[in-house]
Amino acid sequence: MKLAQIMPFLDKIAPLSLAESWDNVGLLAGDPASNIKKVILTIDLTPAVLAEARDRQAELILAYHPPLFEAVKQIVPGMKASPLLYEVIRSGKAIYALHTALDMAQGGVNDMLAEIIGIKDPQPLALAQAQPADNYKIVVFVPVDQTERVAQAMFAAGAGTVGEKEKYTQCSFRTEGTGSFKCGPESHPAIGTPGSVEMVRENRLETIVPQARLSEVVKAMRAAHSYEEVAYEIYPLVKSPEHGLGRWGQLAKPVAKKTLIAAVKKSLHVKCVGIIGPESGRASTVAVAAGSCGSLLNAVIARGCDLYLTGELKHHDALKLQDAGVTTICVGHSNSERLILARIAGRLNEQFLGRLEAFVSKYDKDPINWK
Repeated sequence: MKLAQIMPFLDKIAPLSLAESWDNVGLLAGDPASNIKKVILTIDLTPAVLAEARDRQAELILAYHPPLFEAVKQIVPGMKASPLLYEVIRSGKAIYALHTALDMAQGGVNDMLAEIIGIKDPQPLALAQAQPADNYKIVVFVPVDQTERVAQAMFAAGAGTVGEKEKYTQCSFRTEGTGSFKCGPESHPAIGTPGSVEMVRENRLETIVPQARLSEVVKAMRAAHSYEEVAYEIYPLVKSPEHGLGRWGQLAKPVAKKTLIAAVKKSLHVKCVGIIGPESGRASTVAVAAGSCGSLLNAVIARGCDLYLTGELKHHDALKLQDAGVTTICVGHSNSERLILARIAGRLNEQFLGRLEAFVSKYDKDPINWK
């Protein structure tokens, strides 16, 4: 298969548009036209993982953590930033990174943790940053008796459609008020005379306009309006975010914290975990966040969570959770993420059955030896 045939499916699993602005996700090295027969999945690109990719003849390295973060000016042996990048490129392999795109995505790493711990209907702890939409809102102030004429002209030019396949058309909102203006000596007002002060019953007419039709709608609005100088405003709109970092929600019923701790260790295949706060008692409101998510602590505490599952914490963040009485399970940064790799490999093998082999690295592991 061509890499270009695989990339749209990877974007479906972890849409790149969801990634944090500081992140570096997607295709980091490689040719989309290259042939791919095998994909190796790993949390981190290490020398052992690269050697494994060579031995097993995997042409694509699908990494959770981007092995390339900093800008580079040279790609040479021994380069300080991303030292393995030269070796990867020299080997003719491609690197594709998922990171925060997979954190945010539905069915991604945080949803996996929420499933493991038993959260019903998990919701993001923090919503993703709103993304620009393809629509604008246009507001124009127009005399009451001219409102319908101006509105119809705008609708005919492409404004006022809401929903796919023109589900609703000619949509607008109108608010009546009083417009005031003084006509200057060089003016040619439609209402009043030069030097006069006018108070006019006007409507604030609001409607939505696709970006592609904005100039035509403005032109039609001005042509239908009687004023010499038309007062209007244009606002860019954003999409309401539905995705976000972390997850939180309610368990089906209160569960003993010791039972949840044991379940986490078993599911994530870890020998031991770090525990902050009380181990006794039951939990009913629970939060999860893969990796290191200190920025989410206020959200965890504000939602009254009894228990929080994460990868790692800074010392003062741990103290903050302890003071708040939130039982916290730290499983290790990459240990909180690694289980998702097998799920993604399974989805790739199912989607490209017989054309592609995806497998999880045997040598990718947390750098800390947990005993």
